[in-house]
Amino acid sequence: MQRVRYYYLIKVQYLGYRLHGWQKQPNFKTVEGLITKTLRYVMPETRYKVLGCSRTDAMVSSNGSAFELFVDEQPLENLEDFLALFNLNLPQDIRVTDIEEVGANFNIIQHSKIKEYAYLFSFGSKNHPFCAPFMANFQFDLDIDKMKKGAQLFNGTHNFRNYCVRVSEKSTFEREILKAEIVENKLYTANFFPKKSYIFHVHGKGFLRHQVRLMMGAMIQLGRGEFSLGDIEQSLKEGNEHLQMDYSAPASGLILNDIHFD
Repeated sequence: MQRVRYYYLIKVQYLGYRLHGWQKQPNFKTVEGLITKTLRYVMPETRYKVLGCSRTDAMVSSNGSAFELFVDEQPLENLEDFLALFNLNLPQDIRVTDIEEVGANFNIIQHSKIKEYAYLFSFGSKNHPFCAPFMANFQFDLDIDKMKKGAQLFNGTHNFRNYCVRVSEKSTFEREILKAEIVENKLYTANFFPKKSYIFHVHGKGFLRHQVRLMMGAMIQLGRGEFSLGDIEQSLKEGNEHLQMDYSAPASGLILNDIHFD
């Protein structure tokens, strides 16, 4: 007898500061682990499976990530009631914001999507300690105008071999960046944030491991005068693997801001 299965796309937000990334791991608190633990509580008799679309690292947060929920035998009766019960039992630093039923042909990993990352940072004076979960703070001067020019160099299709870690023979290093810019932060605000902070926006269809944090690290080195704009240009060309970036910006400044599915 063929198994009946129902498919749901769920959007989720989380503060990653105390969590060890998305993927379930033994002896660590992770987003996937806490979500599956909560599902076992709210659906004790239901067979289900969870599949995430982005394996964020430890301390990385999300304003609009997503996962797919596969439910066997019986569909969820009322999606609004299920969402409310789910949120009631999730920890305070995880919230599900939307749920919709999708077809069996939808695959959250393979389905075409655009990921929007935002890296929050400030420089100069030390921030209020409450900023630590959301924003990286660099206590030295940075040439922000030069960094803005450097960020523009990432736009388009380039070879990002120098901007990733733990590569494999199957890795595809040519990636298209749809948007890369550094702007003053008007998106995330709090009364304990510094008077001026910045966001490095990076949008694309797919990213290599640690790619955005290494891109941000290169911008910091550019702003400190350790790199030139020409160095950034050369690092994005195939055959220049000796220009490997080795400074990964702190994870706590990185936010998976949103995911758009076609």
